[in-house]
Amino acid sequence: MLNLGIKKINMNQELDNFLAKRKAKKQSLTLVTGVFDLLHEEHHLFLQKAKKLADLLIIGIESDLRVKQMKGEDRPINNQVQRLENLNKWELADFIFILPEEFSRAEDHRKLIAEIRPDFMAVSSNTAFQAEKATILAEFGGKLTVVHDFNPALSSSKIMTKLKKKGI
Repeated sequence: MLNLGIKKINMNQELDNFLAKRKAKKQSLTLVTGVFDLLHEEHHLFLQKAKKLADLLIIGIESDLRVKQMKGEDRPINNQVQRLENLNKWELADFIFILPEEFSRAEDHRKLIAEIRPDFMAVSSNTAFQAEKATILAEFGGKLTVVHDFNPALSSSKIMTKLKKKGI
């Protein structure tokens, strides 16, 4: 299997180095953000499609604090380091990093987009605030691209509900 030199990023200096190398090599970049707690086939399909958009795929995962705020006190199941390591095992992303704990406002998204300057931001059809994200991306020359239709039959939340019903 081809070793793509997968790297994990969770420090600003490493992210800066990655972005500088990307710029020097004139490589296109797709950005994906999300929770990625209980990984399943829909995550894999989504990331495969996102990877095809550009030379590089970078994934920002939500911090544990943000996941609790978004999904409740019993989440995430896997902490942010475990989620990062689990995604890394799929060898789809060129770089993975943990998003800031304060990442709920449009200004937070604008700051991230301004720093990373992705050519594409890949989302699924149920991603919230698509119009706002598309506007921010356009300000920096990027494009929001829906790469995967949401499958309501399979999600981490649905898996959690089924497990709870079974007493697991």
